Amino acid sequence: MAVSTANAAELTAEQVQSILVQPLEHASVFLAAGPRIFDTDGSPVRVPKLGGATSPDWKGENELITDADVSFDEITLLPSTIKSVKTLTRFSNELARQSVVSLEAAIKDRLVRDVATKLDNAFIAGTGDAGTTPLGILNYVGTQEVASVGTVTLDALIDAWGKALAGGVNMASLKWMLRPETFVALRKIKQTTGSNQYVLTPDPTVDGVFRLFGSPVIITNRIPVVGTTTKTTQAVLADFSQIAVARDQAPTVKILDQTFGDYDQQAIRVTARYDAAPLNVESIVKLTGITV
Repeated sequence: MAVSTANAAELTAEQVQSILVQPLEHASVFLAAGPRIFDTDGSPVRVPKLGGATSPDWKGENELITDADVSFDEITLLPSTIKSVKTLTRFSNELARQSVVSLEAAIKDRLVRDVATKLDNAFIAGTGDAGTTPLGILNYVGTQEVASVGTVTLDALIDAWGKALAGGVNMASLKWMLRPETFVALRKIKQTTGSNQYVLTPDPTVDGVFRLFGSPVIITNRIPVVGTTTKTTQAVLADFSQIAVARDQAPTVKILDQTFGDYDQQAIRVTARYDAAPLNVESIVKLTGITV
């Protein structure tokens, strides 16, 4: 089977980095969006932030500089209550010996996909489960909102864009996050009734990244659809550089070559621990009540 299991039951940090951590950053749409990632040894992470603006003033030569008491705030990531993402994959020794494809690559892809899916579900729509799992971006408190959108229009997107600009975003890090149905509905908007010309047309001279008003679009079905008679969903416009992600510095991949010996099986166990929170809630704009 995998070369790394021949000599040791637990993979080295370098092997974990190549088999799980780096591919996970690409497979997870949230991690790939560019949040600020803080590596830790598993202990809580406290990220300070300025609570309110200071009051600089123009002063002349020899004038007294007025001091001010400034309030500070902080966000805490990875509290002791946060659980880990864990998965266990069993496989037979016959499969390990007889596989005509790389079993290492197949298992790695499966682990990365499963862990990325679990993390994205939490980072995007997670409820926090009373502080035991990460809170999703759709449930952050204090974010800006364009409410009751209904049928999605370009005007609703411009309203969200305006709120984001007022929130002090970094335009280079601003990204849209939409469901596939929402993006397709936007692409179907035509210039006039009866026209066959679409308002949003791809530029053949630029890269294949989807963009709306200059910002990249992340398309994911991790944004939930709610309702029965009238189904609605949400969309997000966010400066992901103002979102912090804490990552346990040593996610573990362990080969269990004896635990399931009665079945002549081996297993790979993966554990990883992540948390996320906004550094500036005003840099996140939610569009709610989008009709699907």
